[in-house]
Amino acid sequence: MFVLAKPDRQSAREYGKPILRDGPTGDWLGTFLGHKGAVWSAMLNTDTSRAVTASADYTAKVWNAFTGQELVSLPHNHIVKSADFADNDAAVITGSQDKLVRLFDITRPDQPSTVVAHSAPVRSVKWSRHKNVVVSAGDDKRINILDLRAPTAVKTLEIGDNISNISLTSDGRILSCASSKRIIVWDVDAFKVVKDIAMDYEVSVAAVNPQRTRIVTGGKSDLLIRSCEFESGKELEVHKGHHGPVHDACFSPDGEVYATGSEDGTVRLWQSNPGSAYGLWQLRKI
Repeated sequence: MFVLAKPDRQSAREYGKPILRDGPTGDWLGTFLGHKGAVWSAMLNTDTSRAVTASADYTAKVWNAFTGQELVSLPHNHIVKSADFADNDAAVITGSQDKLVRLFDITRPDQPSTVVAHSAPVRSVKWSRHKNVVVSAGDDKRINILDLRAPTAVKTLEIGDNISNISLTSDGRILSCASSKRIIVWDVDAFKVVKDIAMDYEVSVAAVNPQRTRIVTGGKSDLLIRSCEFESGKELEVHKGHHGPVHDACFSPDGEVYATGSEDGTVRLWQSNPGSAYGLWQLRKI
């Protein structure tokens, strides 16, 4: 399953309704009702029983993914741009326009702790299940690595240019960053750069498959989705379909499908191996 945030002007500004869909088929499963502003981020927990959403209504919310019931509302002082589950799903980490990364114990939502402060609004937060660390990216052109047991960042990655997007593989072992005309990839074990690829176009998103064989990118101005070879950066496929900037991309855990989300109000699913029988692309028996 995957849950969709819809921050585009036409849908979320009016409705603010995250949607739950089936991963292999894209079928609609349900809608979460309760936000009063645009929803900027949506994530499922490890066993897909809960969802967390971040909204312009100054809240993040935790939901029962099976019933759609709102379980917890987490108040903030400004727009919440990103949220994820953390600490083996016992907590929620959020990033806000007020430059703060906060940690909420779900059982005590009224007592958040500030993990770290960026010097500009926080764009994205991600939890690596592999290392049990949180990754936060801000408009201050920095990525902070946060050990939840420490009061400050244990490592800071200076990017040197605006960060459009960060992404973790489903196993939490690979972190990628789209920044201007660069794609930077780190091994999470040591936060060592394993790829630094210069592109000839502005990159809005970048995501690596868990098998470390492909990188998917979104073009900031040409709106194209490109699939590239991980080792060489060689372009393998180019896809058209979106009619607005692409703001997110991710692979399924098995690497067979990747999803891209755009301001055009759509999420599109693409096959890594076109022609194979999978999900929506099941071959008919004659």
